[in-house]
Amino acid sequence: MENSEKENQIIEQIKMVYDPEIPVNVYDLGLIYECKILPENCVEILMTLTSPSCAMAGMIVDEVRERISELHFVKETKVELTWDPPWDKLLMSDEALLELGFM
Repeated sequence: MENSEKENQIIEQIKMVYDPEIPVNVYDLGLIYECKILPENCVEILMTLTSPSCAMAGMIVDEVRERISELHFVKETKVELTWDPPWDKLLMSDEALLELGFM
């Protein structure tokens, strides 16, 4: 399986994770900054949240890790939370902007 196909499957898994306060998945919200597939099928995700004071931060990060780990080819998943750069609504997909009434 090629890395691009693996990355597409990872993204589909990430799209199943929602911020409990916003009816849009974390990928379309623009919270995923980086997705790396390393040798031996280890996956590293760099992500942020809409606010550093998000009370659900741990739950969201854990769910991203769990969803990716469900893929048969993934041996290990690491999810790092960052606040640099801070999230901005300009990172949202057109679908998310439309869903939230920004378009």
